[in-house]
Amino acid sequence: MASIRIEEKSQENFVFSSRAKTTTLVLMGVGLICLIASYFVDGGEGHHMRFWTNLLHNSVFFLGIAALAGFALAAFTTAYAGWFVQFKRVWESFASFLLPGLFLMGILIVGLFLHSHHIYHWNDEAAVAGDEILTHKSSFLNKFWYAGGTILFVGIWYFLLGKMRNISIAEDLDDQDTEFSYYRSYKKYAAIFLPIFGFTSAALMWQWIMSIDSHWYSTMFAWYATASLFVAMTALTIMLLIYLKSRGYFLGVNAEHFHDLGKYLFAISIFWTYLWFSQYMLIWYANVGEETIYFRERQDNYAVLFWANLAINFLLPFFILMRNDTKRKMGTLFFASAFVFLGHWLDYFQMIKPGARLTLIELEEHTTTHDGEGEHATMEHTDEAHAADTEDDVNAEELVSEDDEVPAEEKYADATDVEEIDNLRTEGQNVNSAGLPVPTDPNNPRLQVGAQTVSDSNDVPLTTEFRGGPPEGEGIDGPREFAAIMERNETDVFEPNHYIQEQYVDDSELEMVGHLEAAGGHSEEDHTLGFKSGYTLPGLLEIGTFLGFLGGFLFFTLGQLTKARLEPRHDPYLEESLHHHT
Repeated sequence: MASIRIEEKSQENFVFSSRAKTTTLVLMGVGLICLIASYFVDGGEGHHMRFWTNLLHNSVFFLGIAALAGFALAAFTTAYAGWFVQFKRVWESFASFLLPGLFLMGILIVGLFLHSHHIYHWNDEAAVAGDEILTHKSSFLNKFWYAGGTILFVGIWYFLLGKMRNISIAEDLDDQDTEFSYYRSYKKYAAIFLPIFGFTSAALMWQWIMSIDSHWYSTMFAWYATASLFVAMTALTIMLLIYLKSRGYFLGVNAEHFHDLGKYLFAISIFWTYLWFSQYMLIWYANVGEETIYFRERQDNYAVLFWANLAINFLLPFFILMRNDTKRKMGTLFFASAFVFLGHWLDYFQMIKPGARLTLIELEEHTTTHDGEGEHATMEHTDEAHAADTEDDVNAEELVSEDDEVPAEEKYADATDVEEIDNLRTEGQNVNSAGLPVPTDPNNPRLQVGAQTVSDSNDVPLTTEFRGGPPEGEGIDGPREFAAIMERNETDVFEPNHYIQEQYVDDSELEMVGHLEAAGGHSEEDHTLGFKSGYTLPGLLEIGTFLGFLGGFLFFTLGQLTKARLEPRHDPYLEESLHHHT
């Protein structure tokens, strides 16, 4: 009889054991040490990018898991589902992590205002003023929107989900409610939360993650990033429930519940893959420069991470969870969940680190080129910097004709047709493929790339190097068509197609190459980046930081579980959940 009472008691209240507390606290300590170490390990860069990106990565990841747990609660409640009621306390506890998650994001916000970190290119006012694209986006990409949106939107999420949790706990304490008034109130807040979360979560994903690559955008990014978080949340739910069942809790959760959770893990993994493929395939097929830069950078310089992301998050759950029986086997399900959970943490690592590394390289090259101007100087994007610098080089050369001393770039600014280019040849001007004068230096062969000495031939050769542009001799028939392309002079049109941008390289740019190689193995010749721990792949500090955040998340979640009955005994759908079958 005593053992039965103990078992019943264990089902009502969770006891946070000293062993579990010690384990999670040790993980938190390891994570804190690794996070602090990442501040000093790369301190020589002068910007502590590794520290700030590790903080952003894990803060957004675990805050997102909390938000998606609340989303699952609201969605299933609004849909009159009952199968999840047995373990809804777990999701309510997950959602409570929004408050500490908001505090972590607050550290990043303070750093944004104090210019303590340079994760976001758009936070440099000088860079925005000289960049047409960032100027256009500045009404949304600015520190006030970032701070206000984060605090307001996450605060609203926490308020609504907190109301739902308080109603759920109050429902357990009231034995006289026969009208399901608590449930109706719970469902009302769930219905309010869903559309608010749908719109605001997309805006925050654009701000927190997508704007790191500030010239790039994708209309599917918010869907993609949110699906990744939903899979991670489901995987963590499965692993925690398996652990709690092994400790004698949630005895009402059976193989049918795990089967349903496994189906969501499988289905949303496929949905995530659909979004990945749709985004990648459309960008690859269209081959528009300002869109391809995102995947081109990751595929060329982060190939292991790029393909491992797809293998872990699609192939592994697809082949393991396709069979029905694997969704009912605790060992197999735990194994798949653990890999997928880590896989989507890697997915967010890939979303953040490559763009941040490019910003780091740009900061270093700027510091080298403009020695003594301070670390808050303009940060030019690597691809756009080549275009802007080479254009300035041409404009700076005032090539004056012998007749009227008019600068050549003004005289021949409109020389875009065949007849006018022929006139240039007659006058003995050295012109580029579009018929514009270019500086020449017999001692610097790099200045001869893409230029042509005047001749009677109508064939205007293209530059000798094509990166993402058309092969030599193909795609452009002559000077008229090439000149038409040259009229598309927006900075981002040619990203990352450098076949026009690299016609002129001055000595300062040549000096940058050596420094870029030192700042991560950047090779200007083949546009590749060497291996850099913490960026190319997670290092020990990144893994330790991840474990620390996971320990903190579990410590907070398990602490919340002690504050309410594990089994919501007055929920109107409890009986359906207890007898759930598929």
